[in-house]
Amino acid sequence: MRYAFFSLCSSGRSRDCKIVGGGTIWFVPRIQFNHSYEYIISLENLLAAWQEFVRGKRQRQDVQEFGLKLMDNVLSLHRDLAAKIYYHGGYQAFNISDPKPRNIHKAMVRDRLLHHALYRVLYPFFDRTFIADSYSCRVGKGTHRALSRFRGFATQVSHNHTRTCWVLKCDVRKFFASIDQAVLMNIVRSYVPDQDIVWLISQIVGSFHLLRVGVGLPLGNLTSQLLVNVYLNEFDQFMKHKLRARYYIRYADDFVVLSRDRLWLEGVLPQLAVFLCSRLRLTLHPDKVSISTVASGVDFLGWVHFPDHRVLRTATKQRMLRRLRENQSQPTLRSYLGLLRHGNAYGLQAAAGRPCQGNRAVLQ
Repeated sequence: MRYAFFSLCSSGRSRDCKIVGGGTIWFVPRIQFNHSYEYIISLENLLAAWQEFVRGKRQRQDVQEFGLKLMDNVLSLHRDLAAKIYYHGGYQAFNISDPKPRNIHKAMVRDRLLHHALYRVLYPFFDRTFIADSYSCRVGKGTHRALSRFRGFATQVSHNHTRTCWVLKCDVRKFFASIDQAVLMNIVRSYVPDQDIVWLISQIVGSFHLLRVGVGLPLGNLTSQLLVNVYLNEFDQFMKHKLRARYYIRYADDFVVLSRDRLWLEGVLPQLAVFLCSRLRLTLHPDKVSISTVASGVDFLGWVHFPDHRVLRTATKQRMLRRLRENQSQPTLRSYLGLLRHGNAYGLQAAAGRPCQGNRAVLQ
């Protein structure tokens, strides 16, 4: 079923928000980031970031070229940052299809080193501000824990599958390409009092745009992984504290809300759509909004969830078998077998070449 709520976005603003520099920020008490700009750009931090950055990349030509004159390059970057004359370079664009077509933008090594230096200081701070049920690009989280959380929520809401559990499932349309940089920077300012750090983050954020200046973040930047969570944390807080959505899970731009009351889910849908549109300049994908029961199967994070089992999404299953026919290497096989262990896929594991004992065959 499709829900007509996209015309509900309005300029009306709640008393629970504030306007800063043209952007609207959901108001919650903010802890303040207390590291200094000098520490972020220090040689110590830059060199530590280099050691993290080169893991798994030492054979790449651009990394090797930068590493040949490592200290010269790091000192040059440090001097530009200290003098605040640093300018972010351009991007190399390329496309991938895993599983759907995505446009990736890769920055130069010099800039990616700075991304790591900034990320390793910002991430521990911002991670403390996120809700427990945000699972994308976070240490100790990930898809497998999100899947387990969904199963636990479904069991709680349905009273151990004795009552109907309804699930509202939504997807933000063109998420990375739609992020409003001015709104993002206003959110960052509400946490980061040091204007030099704000300037540095703005240099990275403002270095990219797709269709319009001031809109979008590059998929290839490490900092983007953190900043999109900072951006959608506003929405997470709204869902948890304003709408009181206790059984809410978000992974990147996909999220679900579970409830025994379908009418309540239908009521919160326009409210969350308005918040996304008016506060974060985002819209829901009209073809990816649904309310269904767990008993009928809920497609979330590549698996279709039922009360007592989950099976691999048909498209994911077909793509996996096709790739295994094209590439039967052990790393590829182990990767897919690891994926299949998280659901009921004995038959698929057998088809992949090494069945694991103990899983019930559920092929659909």
